[in-house]
Amino acid sequence: MDQASEGSEKSPRTLQLRILIGFVLGLVCGLLAYTFARDARWVSAVIDYGTMPVGQIFLRLLFMLVLPLLFSALVIGIAEMGEIRALRKVGLATLAYTLVVSGIAVAISLALVNLLRPGNGVDRQAARDLLAQSADSAGSILQSSKDAPSGVDAVLALVPSNVVTAMSENDILAVMFFALFFGIGLLLVSSKHTAVLKDSIEGLFEVSMRLIGIVIQLAPVAIFCFMFNLSAQFGWDLLAKLAAFVGVVLLALGLQMFGVYPLLLAFVARRSPLAFFRQTREVSMLAFSTASSNATLPTSLRVADEELGLPRRVARFVLTIGATANQNGTAMFEGVTVLFLAQFFGVELSLGQQLYVMLICILAGIGTAGVPAGSLPVVALIMGSVGVPPEGIGLIIGVDRFLDMCRTTLNVVGDMVCATVISSVSGEDASPSGATTVNAAG
Repeated sequence: MDQASEGSEKSPRTLQLRILIGFVLGLVCGLLAYTFARDARWVSAVIDYGTMPVGQIFLRLLFMLVLPLLFSALVIGIAEMGEIRALRKVGLATLAYTLVVSGIAVAISLALVNLLRPGNGVDRQAARDLLAQSADSAGSILQSSKDAPSGVDAVLALVPSNVVTAMSENDILAVMFFALFFGIGLLLVSSKHTAVLKDSIEGLFEVSMRLIGIVIQLAPVAIFCFMFNLSAQFGWDLLAKLAAFVGVVLLALGLQMFGVYPLLLAFVARRSPLAFFRQTREVSMLAFSTASSNATLPTSLRVADEELGLPRRVARFVLTIGATANQNGTAMFEGVTVLFLAQFFGVELSLGQQLYVMLICILAGIGTAGVPAGSLPVVALIMGSVGVPPEGIGLIIGVDRFLDMCRTTLNVVGDMVCATVISSVSGEDASPSGATTVNAAG
């Protein structure tokens, strides 16, 4: 693992640079076409026969791989919670905390997008034209949202009668329900045969991750195509909307970091929020600089022990699980992105569809791919399932690196808050000797 990561250390940065170059070039070329050749036939020809097909091939490759990735990630994520049997109270409390706090995080982000509506105000005709082009090329992916069930039918649709059919129809929630149910089964049954099955699913996860990593290498070309299409059709409005999107994402992350987390620390864990943030500043800085929850995990474990004085077995369990399953920042980013782009393209999402987006964002946080632009496949699939053109992701990729650093910081700090709260709730808040604590009682 260390050798592989050491050899690929430069690859993510190189890819991010290439994506940024593709974003800027596509934006500049598209704006030039919009300014000087807005109605020229050659611009339409380039889009129809060049940039649009290239972008759609990239998206179809992502769609082909993302469901196997999500399925295997969810199954393994649940199955690896084997310590729940040894730490029943801690395990159940962690699961409940993750669902509730992730739900609060996504609800905040969706409420902000609906209140501030950063995607409103673009050229409606251009939006309709791009929607029509996308509907022709994306076909069944975008069509499926029109036949989506509602009310009681929507609840029943969560339980698939045939998981293969659910996968073929891109029914994300049904596939996730099956994956969660299957993962619980692996957690409950312990034998040499289930160990082999778990290894096979881990193999599927590793292969899917590797293939998505290969597809992501095509992202710079695809992003150039997406940005050329968008800027050639929407013009200078694009830059204002991009700034509004970044502002809403940062506001949502800030409310969770400096609103929800301090309340949990003060009223549930009974610790000083100011002292907590001061003692976890090393973790925050490392998470921001690396944009990786896994890379920050060793430091998080050390700070939880030496600075926060948390019980080691609780901190180890909660922080290790949280590095992949408690990703509030990622869930918030995905929710804001989908609703922002729905507004941008003039796609009105009902309350039921927004709740659908919210559920997927919470569940997808358990297994977001640990590759550059790892949220990209999930966001594209969610967009397609609710009728929003997936190529709209090109609009946000150019600023994704900075937002990735911000949401990773929230993810990691959220894991530290979770470990602190669970230690208090489980009654195991006794500090190891020599650890510096922040006991509210003094």
